[in-house]
Parts: sequence; structure tokens; C-alpha cells
Amino acid sequence: MSLLSIKNMDVSIGQYSVLHGVTFDVPEGGVFVLLGRNGAGKTTTLRSIMGLWDRPAGSVTFRGEDISSLHTSDIARRGIAFVPENMGIFGGLTVAENMVLATASGKFDDTRLKRVYELFPALEQFWDKQAWSLSGGQKQMLAVARAIIEPRDLILIDEPTKGLAPSIISAMGEAFREISETTTILLVEQNFAFAKSLGRDMAVIDDGQVVHTGAMADFAADTALQDRLLSLSMEGA
Repeated sequence: MSLLSIKNMDVSIGQYSVLHGVTFDVPEGGVFVLLGRNGAGKTTTLRSIMGLWDRPAGSVTFRGEDISSLHTSDIARRGIAFVPENMGIFGGLTVAENMVLATASGKFDDTRLKRVYELFPALEQFWDKQAWSLSGGQKQMLAVARAIIEPRDLILIDEPTKGLAPSIISAMGEAFREISETTTILLVEQNFAFAKSLGRDMAVIDDGQVVHTGAMADFAADTALQDRLLSLSMEGA
């Protein structure tokens, strides 16, 4: 049973056709990784799922419900969160204020807040600091924490390790493993070592089309397939 099903999704931005019949299924549980070259259409796919781009053709189904025509806010209310590449945090607000804005009621559930602190201890330490003063890794932690402060069934995360130090990437990987035990993650990631350490299932997008889907373990073991689909060997990358 698929949690999220994308069928024949087309997306145009201005006069440019960006996605062409994108089709893949995200099963419930674990991490699903979307791979591809820069500019292949990965970010556009995530934004289109969230209703941030118009979809002139195709469908997006979540838990059996067609959400293709829903507004972004209504999609979020269905239990889907989006962590964009630019993180989407408010630099002039404190960590606490950023977190409050991510809640529906303006109040924290103590159990969920405790879990955020366990996953990202730095956020508790800098709770009253303005977000602009955080390091890049701490800002990314805040962005992910905002996505999990409310119960979610699915989190879309775009390029979370970009520009981060190896130690922060490792900590982020551990947090994602824990999160994926209860919440499905759809991850766009260029760091293949990170992606293959987390991913259970995967798809490759090339020139706005899905050209391969399968198990991450099989793809990670097939360097020839990586060469053919991604134009480079990602082993050890």
C-alpha cells in the first residue's frame, strides 16, 4: 500500500515544461530517496506535491485521497510537511518563536518537544537565540524540528546536507533514522553516501522524467547503473 502516489504529473513554469509524466509510489515507513542530476526536476517534484506549482496534468494521491487540487495549506493539514532547500526559517525570530509558528495551536505538546530536544540538543541550548545567529547545521536542525513538532505522516526534505560539515551530516542521519521509524520521509539528496545509508526505496529523475525506481540497496550495489542514469559513479561519494 502506497502512502503517496504520483501519476503522470506534468509541471510547467512559465513557458518551460519541467516535469513530464512523473510517476512513482512512496510506500509507508522509512526513507524514500529521489535522486538525479542538478536541474533534473527533483525540487520541482517536491514543490508540486505540496501544491506550490500548478499541475496541469496527472494526480497526487495521499492515503487514497486525491490531493491534486488542494491548496498548500490544506495539503499540510493532511499531515504532510515540507523542509525546503532554503530551510524556510525566520532569522529575525528566536528558535522558540520559529517553533511556535509551526504549531497549529501556538502551544507545544510536551512529549513532542522533548523528542525534538533529544534529536537536536542544540535547539534547547539556543532556544531563546535569534535564528540568524545559528550555524548552518543548527538552522537545518531547526527547519527539520519545525516539521516534526506536530504529528506528520510524511515529510518532504530537500537537500538537507548541502554545505554542512561531516559531523553535522552524521548527526542529521541519526536523527532521520529515528524520525523515519514513525514518519515517512521523502528525501532529495545529492550526497549519495548519506542517501544510501538511509534510503529503503528510491527513484531517479532525469530531464523531468522518472527513469528508474527500485530498492536503494540494489541501486547502491550497481555502479554501472549509477553511471548510466547519473553520468557518474557515486560509489563512496
